[in-house]
Amino acid sequence: MRKLPALFLLAALCLAQSGRRPDIDRSMLDPTCKPCDDFWRYATGGWADTHPIPADRARWGTFDELRDNNLERLRTILDAASSHSSAKGDERRVGDYYASCMNSASIESAGAKPLKPSLDRIAAIRTRQDLTALLTSLELDNAIGPHRIGGMPDPDDTNRTIAAVSTGGLSLPERDYYLRDDARSKTIRDEFVQHVQRTLVLLGDTPASATAAAQTVLSFETTLADVTLSNVARRDPYQRTHKMDFAKLEALSPAYDWKGAFKLTNVPVTVPINVEAPDFLKAVDRQLREAPVETWKTWLRWRLVNDRSQYLSKAFYDEWFRFEQNVLSGVSAQLPRWKVCVTQTDAALGEALGRLYVEKYFPPAAQRRMQQLVENLRQSLGEQLQAADWLQPDTRANALRKLQKFDPRIGFPVKWHDYSSVQISRAGYLASKQSADLERRRFNLAKIGKTVDRTEWNMTPPTVNASYSPPMNAITFPAGILQSPFFDLNADDAANYGAIGAVIGHEMGHGFDDQGSKFDADGNLKNWWTDQDRAKFEVRAGCVTNQFDSIDLGERLHHTGKLVTGEAMGDLGGLTLAYKAYHRSLEGKEAPVVDGFTGDQRFFLSFARVWGGSQRPEAMRRQLATDPHPLAKYRTNATLQNMPEFHAAFACKLGDAMVRRAEQQCRLW
Repeated sequence: MRKLPALFLLAALCLAQSGRRPDIDRSMLDPTCKPCDDFWRYATGGWADTHPIPADRARWGTFDELRDNNLERLRTILDAASSHSSAKGDERRVGDYYASCMNSASIESAGAKPLKPSLDRIAAIRTRQDLTALLTSLELDNAIGPHRIGGMPDPDDTNRTIAAVSTGGLSLPERDYYLRDDARSKTIRDEFVQHVQRTLVLLGDTPASATAAAQTVLSFETTLADVTLSNVARRDPYQRTHKMDFAKLEALSPAYDWKGAFKLTNVPVTVPINVEAPDFLKAVDRQLREAPVETWKTWLRWRLVNDRSQYLSKAFYDEWFRFEQNVLSGVSAQLPRWKVCVTQTDAALGEALGRLYVEKYFPPAAQRRMQQLVENLRQSLGEQLQAADWLQPDTRANALRKLQKFDPRIGFPVKWHDYSSVQISRAGYLASKQSADLERRRFNLAKIGKTVDRTEWNMTPPTVNASYSPPMNAITFPAGILQSPFFDLNADDAANYGAIGAVIGHEMGHGFDDQGSKFDADGNLKNWWTDQDRAKFEVRAGCVTNQFDSIDLGERLHHTGKLVTGEAMGDLGGLTLAYKAYHRSLEGKEAPVVDGFTGDQRFFLSFARVWGGSQRPEAMRRQLATDPHPLAKYRTNATLQNMPEFHAAFACKLGDAMVRRAEQQCRLW
């Protein structure tokens, strides 16, 4: 037996006594790659090589593996609930909903019949008045029309909820899919036309009429895309904030029946209204006055069936999958039905399912440990802000106030949503879904004109993700993400700080990124910077933008720097903060060397491993076009290229790929 070094034995003993383990799996590593050449590959290449992308996935990584494992946990709950004949309350609801989704025989026998009442209403349209009346009636439906009424915290006073008019109407992932002129975009549009044609044939249209209708749909949606904000523009809250009263809304779009829509949704016309995109509403108004009624009818039929296809018989689901998953993301096989149904149950009844999930899988000790980690990072960020000598006193005081008012939400909400009004039938999957959608829609509309409830969550407890809400100034970490490889009660501190610590820091960082920094401590859209400090901040944000703009991904592909700046700032600021918090937790002590890795090395390896994995080329292109998050490899490498702490930990030097020149390194504080 190999004799272990005394230092290793001492470290192992200390870890055993503390109840924590190092949690670095050497099989994940690619030892043939030098950490200073490509740290992402070094830290995760072994895992990627032994975990190919499953046929039913667009990508596969450690993040996805955790989500998949979580589906198994939720399936255990739902299988039990659906087979428990005397179940009541939330258990009965989620069990029945899951069973309705799994009832393939009932779904198949129904075919397209669930759409008939809505299709008949569309077919009955004869005049523009009929058209407006139908569009108005769709305000309670789920994302069918080109715009809809909702609620939002008032950008000037986030303690109250005002009305909001948001935009929609596009079937492709985002506006530039309609407008770009490259060969791939043209191919996708051709595929989209074929997809619309095949779907309408399933509704009973002749191939010839369906082909003409598909061209009409593309043309109509291209008109909408032309006045839709770009993904980059949508990131700027000022470009989406246009408050007005009801009279101005009517003047902006007089062809629509706003009085009828507000009456149907039970929204008072006396509340302020934020219009996300006034130019879009003007364009829709023009279409209501000028586009042929038959064009609108064709488009509405498509929008209806497109929205429902996933919940209809196999022929519709297969066609939805062929385009949405295969053409757009490169996925070649469908998910097992149970995974679809678990996901849909979480989407429809997330807090009902979440309550059962938390009871079974989220111990109170995990919540307490997360609270400690969050507080340590909060204090560390406070120290960073205090030490930022480029901030003037007024800006620093405002930043510290915002930090102190962060609302951390860990595991699950303090009160649970009531789903008692949702009507669920095991023999009616689509009807059950529509009932859940309608209940949620009415619940959210009822908030308009009232005080904001700051205890509500925007994520379900089983979700494997985290978030920051600028209007709420809240950071949320659902129970679903609080598992390995992100968080482990028994793991070494280096592992927890490198993984979930970086996530905590990332979400805190969103409060101070290029867009989150435009909201004050109370969540109001209000400038709290001096002009000089804001200009200096923009230079620091611009460094990150320029870094991602300059990354060559091959095949003439690249990130859009202004699209990914916020998430990239979150990664850089979050990891820097987590590193400081980790060293703060050591209280001046030296972390042990474990299995040949120092504490700092384990910290950075733990960060990199959550981004391990592979992605299909189609999915990568889709992400680059639509997603504000950088590709996983660059969430790791581009972040670490800016960190001298990482360079020191792995003895990287200038000239190595993982080291940017000092004057090029981006620093946020």
